[in-house]
This record gives sequence, structure tokens and C-alpha cells, in this order.
Amino acid sequence: MAPIDTLLSARWIVPIEPAGVVLEAHSLAIHQGRILALLPTAQAKQRFSAQEEIERPNHVLLPGLVNAHTHAASSLLHGAVASSSFEHWAHTLRQLQQRWVDAEYVREGTELAIAAALSSGTTCFADQHLFPEVVAQTAAQARMRVCVGLPIHDAPSVWAGSADECLAKGLQLRDEYRDDPLITTVLAPLEPSSLSDETLERVRRLADELEVPICMHVNESRSSAPALERLQQLGLLSPLLAAVHMVKLDSADVDLVAAAGASVIHCPQSNLRLGSGLCPVPLFKDRSVNVALGSGGVSNNDLLAELRTAALIANSMFPTASPVDAHAWLQTATLNGARALGLADSIGSLLPGKWADLCCIDLAHPNTQPSYDPVTQIVFAASREQVSDVWVAGRLLLRDRELTHLDKNAVLNRAELWRVRIAAALTSE
Repeated sequence: MAPIDTLLSARWIVPIEPAGVVLEAHSLAIHQGRILALLPTAQAKQRFSAQEEIERPNHVLLPGLVNAHTHAASSLLHGAVASSSFEHWAHTLRQLQQRWVDAEYVREGTELAIAAALSSGTTCFADQHLFPEVVAQTAAQARMRVCVGLPIHDAPSVWAGSADECLAKGLQLRDEYRDDPLITTVLAPLEPSSLSDETLERVRRLADELEVPICMHVNESRSSAPALERLQQLGLLSPLLAAVHMVKLDSADVDLVAAAGASVIHCPQSNLRLGSGLCPVPLFKDRSVNVALGSGGVSNNDLLAELRTAALIANSMFPTASPVDAHAWLQTATLNGARALGLADSIGSLLPGKWADLCCIDLAHPNTQPSYDPVTQIVFAASREQVSDVWVAGRLLLRDRELTHLDKNAVLNRAELWRVRIAAALTSE
């Protein structure tokens, strides 16, 4: 018998690849952080001698969820800004960030977001925030997988005074984590309207040279300046682009994105809460565009909730498009996110050789019983409270609903201190 680290057995296993498959009475063999094999449980127990065997008889085992767009540190401002309109929210949020954002704020806000993400089944998040080196450090300490956005902006900020400085600091960070299996990077310019043609062209050249994705807010609200034709003219509309939000569109825009092979990152709850519009996900899927899910800056880092919201609004808002089935929706929250971030070779499905980034969901709850199809239950009924276990690179970071590498009480205490400080400032204004 071959020695391995862990053998996981669950009532159902959803590998994502191949698509549409649900396996019963199967087990996942994990060794040195990677998936070694996925096979029937009886065969697995004859073939492997595991240091630890874990049985989950009422659960679904699936790839960890991939949150393809967050502003993690902004979790400290959740609920602080009224969202009467997108413009009001954005203006007020910028004012608060100018006052409060520093390395400590980013560290403790990111830590809070990671605790929330792990508790709801997310194993990888892509972040876009100032002080990206602090985001990387915080994720590394929590043993969390992160795709760190390297901020690029023309206007000076508390982190960098120019686009030149942004690029220099970002590339230094990329080099620092080049060999870290949990920390990767993407280029993260602000929305196109805030950047010069010169800066965007530099971003495009750098992306092409390094073969690194570009994650950028594009057509973020109904009042956004149209950007796709400009991005096409500058060479940024390509398979390396992951366009976030994408709510102000017409059929020609959908055609442009599809022809370019770009990805779209859908943030449904953020868009709904801010009244900024809806991304026409079914229309993109009709054109075989890779659509991933993100939580943006006003959500609570709960990708299961984002997944259900996306699925529920799609049929009612876009009834003429082809329906998207539950398996395809689950893929948006796993493999499609990995594709958008350039990570599909290493995460997003349960193929041997990939990192063992996994989540386990307990369906033995009244709201998910009886369970005729576990994937339908995950998409339309399961809640974050049913996520029992989470692994990142084979390391168990959530066991029986308890975080193993983060002190939840300490994280919550620090968040409360920030609430007191920020609330007092808001009251005095």
C-alpha cells in the first residue's frame, strides 16, 4: 500500500472536470498538498495507507471556491457607507479610505475577510487594494491562497505617488513571491477612465511580456464611460483581460468580449446593492465567454451567497438567453475563477496533480433535504453555515466549522476596535 497524507471520503464528490459529473462512494487521495487520485472508496482503501482518514458521510466534497474579485480590506467598512446610489457610495468610500487606509488597516481588514472567506468555502481570492504587500503577507500567514492585484494608477495615493512607482513596487512584490505556491499576482489597474493611454499601453506591454492577467473594473455602472472600444484600440481586450462588473453593455459589447477571448467577473450582490446594473451572464455564456464570480467591495466574502444570487437573477432578468444549469453555475465559482486568474492548471477542479484546495458541505440540514441532486442543492439552497471543512494545498484550515490557523475571537476583537474608531469619526462629522 502506498503511503499518503490524507484520504478523504464523502457521500458525493463533484470534480468539476469532467463537467456534469457527481461521484458517489469515492475518495480523494492527497499527498504533499496535491491530489494524487480520485477513485472508488473500496479501491482507495486497498491502494493507499493514509496518515489520516476523514469520513464525511452526509457531505459533498468539491473544489474550493475561487473569489475572482475582492477588495478584502474594505471588509472593515461593510455597512459604514449608505448605498443610495453607486456614485454616492463610491464618493463616500473614497473619503473614508483616504482617511483610514494604511498598512494596519489593510492587514486587519484582509484578515477579517480571509476568516469570512474560509468559513464559507473559499480557498482562493483575488484582491485589488492598496498595500498589496500587506495583503500577501497576511494571506501567507493564514496559509490562504491569494492572487494579489498589483495596483496601477496615475493619481498619487498613500501607497504610491505615480504609475511609475506603482509598477516598480508591484514588480518587486511579484519577484518576492515568485516561488511561493500560494501567492500569485495579477496586474490591477483602476477603471480605464482614470488612466491615461500611456499607462494602459504600459500595462498591456507588461501583461504580454510576463503573460500575467489584467483584472480591471470595466463598465462598472450605468454611468460609467464606455471602455471596451478604447481597450480594444489599446490592445488590452485579449485573453489576458478579466473585466470586472461589466453591467453597462449592448450586444456589440458582448460580441467584442467573446471575439477577444476575455473573461468576465460577475459581482452580483455588489451590483444589486449599489443599483449599478446587472451583468448579462447568460448572454456571455451563450457566446462561450469565461464567466467567474467575485464579491467586490460591499459584500461579505460569501461566494455561496454570490453563487445563488447570480443563478436566481439570471433566468428572470435574461429570459431569452439559454438557461444555465446548476453544474455550469458551480463551475463559475470554481474552475472559471481559476481560468480568469491564470490558475486553471493548478486549482479549480479535482484532477490529479492539482493542489488539494477543497471544501466540504454538509447537506444533512433541513434546507437541503431531501437531496436528489447535490449540485442543485449547493447552488440554490446551501448556506455558509453548512461548510464543514476547507483545505488549501492539503492543509486543513477549517475543521468542523472551526478555523485552525486563525484566532477568530482575536480577528473579531480587532474588527470591533476599527468599528469604534470609524463610527466615532463618522458621528463627529
